[in-house]
Amino acid sequence: MNYWQNDQVRLRGIEADDASLFWTWNQDSEVARNLDFIWPPVSLDSARAWTEKQAQHRLEEDRFHWVIENSAGETVGSINTHHCEPRNGTFMYGVHIDRIHWGQGYATAAIQLVLRYYFHEMRYQKVTVSVHSDNPRSVALHEKLGFVREGTFRRMLYTGGCYVDVHWYGMTREEWEEQSGYQTVSTSES
Repeated sequence: MNYWQNDQVRLRGIEADDASLFWTWNQDSEVARNLDFIWPPVSLDSARAWTEKQAQHRLEEDRFHWVIENSAGETVGSINTHHCEPRNGTFMYGVHIDRIHWGQGYATAAIQLVLRYYFHEMRYQKVTVSVHSDNPRSVALHEKLGFVREGTFRRMLYTGGCYVDVHWYGMTREEWEEQSGYQTVSTSES
C-alpha cells in the first residue's frame, strides 16, 4: 500500500494543472475567513503561476503542501505543513476541505497521514495548530483528534467586522500514538 494513503484519502503533490481547483476554492470567502482571512480576488493566471511553482516544490525546510483525494480519486481539499522547527521537533499544519465534502472524515484521515509521517519518519515530537474561536467545526475536529487546548490569544484576529480569539492546540508524538492506537514497527530483529 502507498504510504500516503489510507482507507479514506490519498495525499499527492500539487500539479500545475490544479490551478483552476485552487482558484475555485479561493472563491469561497467564508471558508477563506476560517483559514486565514478573506483575500482580494486573484486571477486564474496568478493561481496557475502558484501551482506551477508548487508542482516543482521539494520538501524544503520540512514544509510541504499536498492535495487530498478521496478513495474514488476525487479532489476534496488540501493540507500543508509550515513553521517546521527540526531543532525543537515542532511543526504546524493547515487543512482545507471543500465545503461540499465537509463531515465525511477527510480532514481527519489526511491529518493522520501527515502526523504519522512527521512523527515516525521525520522525528518531530510535537504538532501545534491555531484555530479561530469562531470556527466550531475546526475546534470539534481537533478536540476529537485528541489535541489539547494549550491556550487562547484573546482578540487576536480581525474578521467579519469584529475581533475573535485564537485557540492554540497541541499534541505530542506520544499522545498521538496513544490516541490513534499506532504501533511503532521495528525493522530490526531482537
